[in-house]
Amino acid sequence: MTALAAVVDALFADPNIGREAVFTSDGGAPVLVRVVSRHADAITDFGDARLWSETTRIDLRVADVAYPRPGDRLEIDGDAFLIQGEPVRDRERLVWTVDLRPA
Repeated sequence: MTALAAVVDALFADPNIGREAVFTSDGGAPVLVRVVSRHADAITDFGDARLWSETTRIDLRVADVAYPRPGDRLEIDGDAFLIQGEPVRDRERLVWTVDLRPA
């Protein structure tokens, strides 16, 4: 394990940063994972207008979920979400960032 992987694992394990969630791939069995929430807002340019929208983004460890896909389900604190759009991995290939929408 690299030093960076150890740091990522420590961040996800920290109870102030990481949270437990249940990941279910489309047609698969539920798996308990740790996530880091990023409740960021998105600003999108559309012609001369700028549109603001609330988004729910989370980070998942690649070690927990090898290939998240659009339509896979996450349940966080009793709230159900579906992955929308294509997940993106970080440069070191340790963390997925996924956009969620309510299920």
